Amino acid sequence: MNSALVTGANKGIGLQVAQLLAQQGFFVYLGSRNLANGQDAVQRLRTSGLTTMEAVQLDVTDPASIQAARAAIGAKTPVLDVLVNNAGINGGMPQTALNATLAQFRAVFETNVFGVAGVTQAFVDLLEQAPQPRIVNVSTSMASLTLYADFANDTYAYRLPVYQASKAALNMYTIQLAYELRDKPFKVNAVCPGYTKTDFTGQQGSSTVEEAGQRIAKYALLGPDGPTGQFFSEEYFPAPATCPW
Repeated sequence: MNSALVTGANKGIGLQVAQLLAQQGFFVYLGSRNLANGQDAVQRLRTSGLTTMEAVQLDVTDPASIQAARAAIGAKTPVLDVLVNNAGINGGMPQTALNATLAQFRAVFETNVFGVAGVTQAFVDLLEQAPQPRIVNVSTSMASLTLYADFANDTYAYRLPVYQASKAALNMYTIQLAYELRDKPFKVNAVCPGYTKTDFTGQQGSSTVEEAGQRIAKYALLGPDGPTGQFFSEEYFPAPATCPW
């Protein structure tokens, strides 16, 4: 049975991705900062008939937690087929480039960038044992330098500079990771789930959590001819070739 780890999986998009992967026959480890919340999520999914999953305590900002999760999962499986780096925070409101505190910047980068790097490095040895390993980093169209450099376009007037800077850094990390793994059967991509109605957005948005989950799960399930080192934002750019970093 293929296996997957989804971080930040006790609710919202992460939980939806975990559900979709379980439906595709994966054993899914639900990473949750609060283990009880993760166990509650697993129990809810089990009542719907999905039994191939387990909650794992995983705080991506805590190296000891990451290593403990790696040990726990490694004791159960020698192979990890999919890693979805979904855990993320927005840094709170309001935030501007001039007035956001350094504490805001540090907290957001700790989760959205350093946390992704820490988890990926901890689990890459298990991923390397898979015949077709996949890494999906959950990003956002708001991280596009191309789009947000267009000051005249009112479509991109809404700005969260702390959050956006962290996700732009995540996108570069994704490119570099894909490059370093280019001679192996990895597929490594950054995916925007869309503006999704979850607690993260205050239940505001133009996409459902089901739609967002499908967008991410699609790239976790890529075949051997699928893309790597790319950024996808299908809500806004249905043709991947036109999707700007």
